[in-house]
Amino acid sequence: MKRGKMFYRIFIPILVLAVGLVASFGSYIYFSTINSVIERFSSSKQSYIEQTKNNVENKIQRIEYAFNTYSTTSSFQDVVKNPITEQDFIAYRDVNTQLNYIASMALEGTEYSLISLVQNWQISDGSLTHLTESEREKMIEAYIVNKDQGLFWIKTDKGIRFVNTLPVFSKNKQAIALSDISLQTLDRTIKTEENATVYILNKQGDLMYASDPAKEMFNDKQLQQISIAIGSENDTGMVTQENMDHQSVQFIYAKSNYNNWIYLTILDQTEIAKSLKITKYGLFTMGLVLMIFIVVVAYIISVFFTKPILQIKRSLSKVPQSNSKNEIEWIIDSIDMILTEKESLENLIQAEMPQLETQLILNLFRNRISPEEIVKKLHRFGYQKTENQMHVAMLVQLDNFGGRESSDKDVLLLAINKIVEEVVPKQQRMFPVILNDNTQATILSFTGMSEQEMNKKILDYAKALLRAVSDYLHLSISIGISTPYEDLLESKKAAEMSKQALHQRLNLGKESIIFYGDISKVVSGPVLLHYPTELESQLFDAIRIGDKDQVSQHLYPFLAEMMGKNKNSMNFEVMLVRLVNNLIQLEQQLGINVLLTQDNHKLYHTLLDIRNPEEVEHMLVDQVIYPMVNSMREKTNNQFRGVSEQIIAIVSTEYDQELTLEIIGERLHYSPNYLSRIFKKEYGTVFSEYLKNYRLEIAKKWLIETDMTVKEIAERLQYNNPQNFIRSFRKEEHVTPGIYRKMQGDD
Repeated sequence: MKRGKMFYRIFIPILVLAVGLVASFGSYIYFSTINSVIERFSSSKQSYIEQTKNNVENKIQRIEYAFNTYSTTSSFQDVVKNPITEQDFIAYRDVNTQLNYIASMALEGTEYSLISLVQNWQISDGSLTHLTESEREKMIEAYIVNKDQGLFWIKTDKGIRFVNTLPVFSKNKQAIALSDISLQTLDRTIKTEENATVYILNKQGDLMYASDPAKEMFNDKQLQQISIAIGSENDTGMVTQENMDHQSVQFIYAKSNYNNWIYLTILDQTEIAKSLKITKYGLFTMGLVLMIFIVVVAYIISVFFTKPILQIKRSLSKVPQSNSKNEIEWIIDSIDMILTEKESLENLIQAEMPQLETQLILNLFRNRISPEEIVKKLHRFGYQKTENQMHVAMLVQLDNFGGRESSDKDVLLLAINKIVEEVVPKQQRMFPVILNDNTQATILSFTGMSEQEMNKKILDYAKALLRAVSDYLHLSISIGISTPYEDLLESKKAAEMSKQALHQRLNLGKESIIFYGDISKVVSGPVLLHYPTELESQLFDAIRIGDKDQVSQHLYPFLAEMMGKNKNSMNFEVMLVRLVNNLIQLEQQLGINVLLTQDNHKLYHTLLDIRNPEEVEHMLVDQVIYPMVNSMREKTNNQFRGVSEQIIAIVSTEYDQELTLEIIGERLHYSPNYLSRIFKKEYGTVFSEYLKNYRLEIAKKWLIETDMTVKEIAERLQYNNPQNFIRSFRKEEHVTPGIYRKMQGDD
């Protein structure tokens, strides 16, 4: 697998650091081991050379002690002054016995001699010889004259001669004691270790003894230099000196305080190297194992720390490659690029937030969002779901276009949408949207309120919205309001409630604020169709005579009853279709061509899409009935004044009774339709309108002068139900009967 630069940036420093530590640790152990081995060898050699010194000194001191002790005895004086001859066996035996005793105390294999300078004899190795005068002088010259000490040592071909002039503490020397220590004796005394080379130097640096004379490694000058170097040092220690081959050799020495001899032994590097051989192999093996272990550990650590980086890099593989030198820089560049793109995307999203929020609300109304998505998306747009939070769907539809063209409908809905944002506080609504071509919708939100409190708040917002739309846009709207619901996923159902409430505009008129809860009982129940046939007959008669005023007078009651009897909007739509069909048939009977076109189906669709009773009336009058009236006006021009006055007289006296053109026609012997046309021509209004206005005047009089209730007045004036009376009264006076009575009473 290909490793990135970051892997090697971690792996190589760890490896170098670890190798350095291992090398340093190994070197420290190696040199510590060398020093330890050298110290151990040095200590061993030091102990050995000190032991050799002590052994030799002990033997020599015994010889000195024996001769010194013997020289202080009276027998020594007698013997030295006695001219011993071969016949003087007793004296010879005493001397020889004494020498044997000394030999038993000192080194074995040492030859002891006693020379009498007084009597010129010498006993050596059990033999008695007499000295000549010249021999005597030579001995005095060699051992006594110019000698600062009475005890000294001389190197001989066979070994070392120990010279002791007697008596010790007397300048008048009478005898000389010689102790010849052979090389063999010294070898036996000194060679306690195999192949150990020992040198003994006297105070002047002369070589007194070498355990291996065959190895001439140093000349006399070099030995003297060693003696000089040691002279100022401690009694024991180590000194380095070049040999004749100019190689540095380390000596372990021990200096004698007894006779200032220097005992030397060589610190053999070969032995040290041999001892260190196993240590070297061990350290090398340990270092190799540690190196392998370090490589593995460094590799594992590098892989461990670079694995997340590689995973991030793989995750960012779709990001365009940069010219970064390593993975970290590449990742940083990639993250910077992602952050830049994220910032651009956030700016784009921020710019598109209104559209996205609009789409969210539309999805709620269309039930195109899942429960899993809604919480996340609501949180994105800053909507917080709280406990006891209720929602209400408020739908707004235009009652008219305020004198504008229908093509301006979209602009008007957008303006209303903006007004909703200003009227309703943001904390109590979601984003207002245009639900369809005819409807603006808003979800209101309330927390911790009862239904009554919510309805009051909604009503305040709705009234403020009506006023604002009227003031700024100069048009009227109606508002449908659903029942409260808790789950936003029920927004579609709530919107249907609000739409159903808006259908009641056909009954309630323009600028209506309709709560679904108020009309739900009215629109429910069995479907009952009611079509005001008699009123339709009157309307059609007015059309036949071409009287526009009578048409208007008959049309409103006709529509009022049709709407009043058909509370359900579906029922009203069926009745509306029936009316259009009857109008088309009337045209055929009259022989005019207003509705008999190929685009009749458009009339049906247009009427069925209108939810405002005024717009329905406007559509029927301006585009259907008035054109028919204008066509019929040319066909009729008769006036019947007398008959009309009779009708007026009957109305003035029988207004509180059931009174119709059918009844009057039977009395006057005219058909109702004929009477209607005549009346319309004479007075410019239809009979029913005249009768209605007359009764309204009576009603106003009774409202002021009597205590009769509105219901009682409506019944006496022959209204089918109080609502029709109230509607007619409000249409004429622009106030309800109750308000009119109150206003007149205040005056």
